[in-house]
Amino acid sequence: MVIKIKQRHPTWRHSDGSFRKFGKGARSCVRCGRYSGIIQKYDLNLCRQCFREQAVKIGFRKYD
Repeated sequence: MVIKIKQRHPTWRHSDGSFRKFGKGARSCVRCGRYSGIIQKYDLNLCRQCFREQAVKIGFRKYD
């Protein structure tokens, strides 16, 4: 018995199977793999949820 697993975002690859070079599908979070809400500034490449969890460890501070 073969179980087919649906891809999370099947359209974020080209029809010939090659990876995207630009756009949302070209970047993913290095920690969890999400494609949405990526913070690229300072070459972080983290989604916003992972950034909030790791911000203090990275060295960011929250100002009032």
